[in-house]
Amino acid sequence: MHGYYGCVNTGWLELVTGVMFSGKSSELIRRIERAVIAKQEVLVFKPSIDNRYSDTEIATHNGITIKAQIVDNISQIRRIIKEESQQKEIDVVAIDEGQFFSNDIISLADELAEDGYRVIIAGLDTDFAGRGFGPIPELMARAEYVSKLHAVCVKCSNPATRNQRLIDGKPASINDPIVVVGADEKYEPRCRACHQLKKG
Repeated sequence: MHGYYGCVNTGWLELVTGVMFSGKSSELIRRIERAVIAKQEVLVFKPSIDNRYSDTEIATHNGITIKAQIVDNISQIRRIIKEESQQKEIDVVAIDEGQFFSNDIISLADELAEDGYRVIIAGLDTDFAGRGFGPIPELMARAEYVSKLHAVCVKCSNPATRNQRLIDGKPASINDPIVVVGADEKYEPRCRACHQLKKG
């Protein structure tokens, strides 16, 4: 199939990103469900580290779920795609919590898109300190479509663009580990002005 300019129409990469509680997983599920309605074959993945709400599903903060294959690394995703492709033609590959994967997800996304797949990845763009989180910034640069979602700041109700980590109710230190999986008892969305970070 050829596009308007005579080039071969390959696949593409969609990235859904933003802070916690901004609706990333909800948007990912919405896109997956639309693809299923269109009778497309979809493979859905999530990292095993994310078991906050379910061990077998992508789950939103308000309880919406969809079945997913749980994987530890990108090699497992590659293997599953290869195996499934031998039985049926896969149209869409969807991955939640992309920030928890290694940078191998970048080459995987590029390869799949170039092979004609529609690739949808959701993930946090920044960590609790406001720094780029894992492979997401590079995926943003390479994606054809980027949707950056915002939550509502719990302090002032302005658009939230930061992930506030709280430990015993107090702001986390900049020296704390990057990855601590939790829900609202550990994180809350805040705007730039209300975001706090303990120095040292």
